[in-house]
Amino acid sequence: MLENVIDFFKNLPAKKCTECGEKIAEQHECYGTKCDQCSEIK
Repeated sequence: MLENVIDFFKNLPAKKCTECGEKIAEQHECYGTKCDQCSEIK
């Protein structure tokens, strides 16, 4: 049986930064892979 779509998305693991591994607070229009600190221009 297929899982409810809403339950599927609620149960996805949190997105993590590809550099430091910190959890990323996502926004609906953002597809970034780095947290704010790692994505800052140095």
